[in-house]
Amino acid sequence: MRVKGGPVTRRRRKKILKAAKGYYGAKHLLFKSAKEQVMRSRAYAYRDRKNIKRTYRGLWIKRINSAVREEGINYSDFMNGLKKMNIIINRKMLSEIAIHDSESFKKLVTEVKSS
Repeated sequence: MRVKGGPVTRRRRKKILKAAKGYYGAKHLLFKSAKEQVMRSRAYAYRDRKNIKRTYRGLWIKRINSAVREEGINYSDFMNGLKKMNIIINRKMLSEIAIHDSESFKKLVTEVKSS
Protein backbone atom coordinates (compact mmCIF):
# COMPACT_ATOMS: atom_id res chain seq x y z
CA MET A 1 0.00 0.00 0.00
CA ARG A 2 1.32 3.46 -0.88
CA VAL A 3 1.24 6.50 1.36
CA LYS A 4 -0.39 9.54 -0.24
CA GLY A 5 0.17 12.00 2.61
CA GLY A 6 -3.28 13.56 2.19
CA PRO A 7 -3.58 15.88 5.21
CA VAL A 8 0.02 17.12 4.93
CA THR A 9 -0.30 17.86 1.22
CA ARG A 10 -3.65 19.59 1.71
CA ARG A 11 -2.23 21.79 4.49
CA ARG A 12 0.77 22.73 2.35
CA ARG A 13 -1.45 23.62 -0.60
CA LYS A 14 -3.92 25.55 1.54
CA LYS A 15 -1.04 27.58 2.97
CA ILE A 16 0.08 28.61 -0.55
CA LEU A 17 -3.49 29.39 -1.65
CA LYS A 18 -4.01 31.48 1.48
CA ALA A 19 -0.85 33.45 0.67
CA ALA A 20 -2.20 33.98 -2.88
CA LYS A 21 -5.47 35.47 -1.64
CA GLY A 22 -6.49 38.48 -3.69
CA TYR A 23 -4.35 37.65 -6.74
CA TYR A 24 -5.89 38.16 -10.17
CA GLY A 25 -7.46 35.33 -12.17
CA ALA A 26 -6.32 31.74 -11.69
CA LYS A 27 -3.38 32.85 -9.56
CA HIS A 28 -5.52 32.64 -6.44
CA LEU A 29 -7.47 29.53 -7.44
CA LEU A 30 -5.09 26.99 -9.00
CA PHE A 31 -2.28 25.59 -6.90
CA LYS A 32 0.43 25.52 -9.56
CA SER A 33 -0.04 29.09 -10.78
CA ALA A 34 -0.61 30.30 -7.20
CA LYS A 35 2.67 28.73 -6.08
CA GLU A 36 4.57 30.36 -8.96
CA GLN A 37 3.07 33.75 -8.17
CA VAL A 38 3.66 33.47 -4.41
CA MET A 39 7.31 32.56 -5.02
CA ARG A 40 7.69 35.50 -7.39
CA SER A 41 5.91 37.84 -4.97
CA ARG A 42 8.20 36.82 -2.13
CA ALA A 43 11.26 37.37 -4.32
CA TYR A 44 9.99 40.87 -5.22
CA ALA A 45 9.28 41.62 -1.56
CA TYR A 46 12.82 40.61 -0.57
CA ARG A 47 14.35 42.65 -3.39
CA ASP A 48 12.26 45.72 -2.67
CA ARG A 49 13.02 45.72 1.04
CA LYS A 50 16.57 46.49 -0.08
CA ASN A 51 15.52 48.96 -2.80
CA ILE A 52 13.34 51.06 -0.50
CA LYS A 53 16.41 51.85 1.62
CA ARG A 54 18.21 53.17 -1.46
CA THR A 55 15.19 55.16 -2.55
CA TYR A 56 14.77 56.87 0.81
CA ARG A 57 18.48 57.69 1.07
CA GLY A 58 18.27 59.36 -2.35
CA LEU A 59 15.22 61.34 -1.25
CA TRP A 60 16.97 62.55 1.91
CA ILE A 61 20.02 63.62 -0.11
CA LYS A 62 17.83 65.56 -2.55
CA ARG A 63 16.07 67.35 0.31
CA ILE A 64 19.34 68.27 2.03
CA ASN A 65 20.83 69.42 -1.27
CA SER A 66 17.92 71.73 -2.06
CA ALA A 67 17.97 73.14 1.48
CA VAL A 68 21.71 73.89 1.48
CA ARG A 69 21.64 75.36 -2.04
CA GLU A 70 19.21 77.99 -0.76
CA GLU A 71 21.98 78.96 1.67
CA GLY A 72 24.58 79.19 -1.11
CA ILE A 73 26.54 75.97 -0.57
CA ASN A 74 26.36 72.62 -2.31
CA TYR A 75 25.63 69.22 -0.78
CA SER A 76 29.11 67.73 -0.94
CA ASP A 77 30.74 70.78 0.65
CA PHE A 78 28.11 70.75 3.39
CA MET A 79 28.59 67.06 4.19
CA ASN A 80 32.37 67.46 4.07
CA GLY A 81 32.14 70.42 6.46
CA LEU A 82 29.99 68.42 8.88
CA LYS A 83 32.50 65.60 8.83
CA LYS A 84 35.41 67.98 9.48
CA MET A 85 33.52 69.51 12.42
CA ASN A 86 32.84 66.01 13.81
CA ILE A 87 29.08 66.54 13.62
CA ILE A 88 27.58 63.10 13.16
CA ILE A 89 23.95 63.37 12.02
CA ASN A 90 22.52 60.92 9.53
CA ARG A 91 20.88 62.07 6.32
CA LYS A 92 17.39 61.17 7.48
CA MET A 93 17.65 63.46 10.51
CA LEU A 94 19.29 66.23 8.47
CA SER A 95 16.40 66.18 5.99
CA GLU A 96 13.86 66.22 8.83
CA ILE A 97 15.63 69.21 10.41
CA ALA A 98 15.71 70.98 7.04
CA ILE A 99 11.96 70.50 6.60
CA HIS A 100 10.61 71.04 10.11
CA ASP A 101 13.18 73.28 11.81
CA SER A 102 14.65 75.48 9.11
CA GLU A 103 16.12 78.04 11.53
CA SER A 104 18.40 75.53 13.26
CA PHE A 105 19.30 74.04 9.87
CA LYS A 106 20.36 77.50 8.68
CA LYS A 107 22.53 77.86 11.79
CA LEU A 108 24.12 74.51 11.01
CA VAL A 109 24.85 75.61 7.45
CA THR A 110 26.39 78.90 8.61
CA GLU A 111 28.60 76.96 11.05
CA VAL A 112 29.81 74.76 8.23
CA LYS A 113 30.39 77.77 5.95
CA SER A 114 32.39 79.63 8.59
CA SER A 115 34.72 76.71 9.34
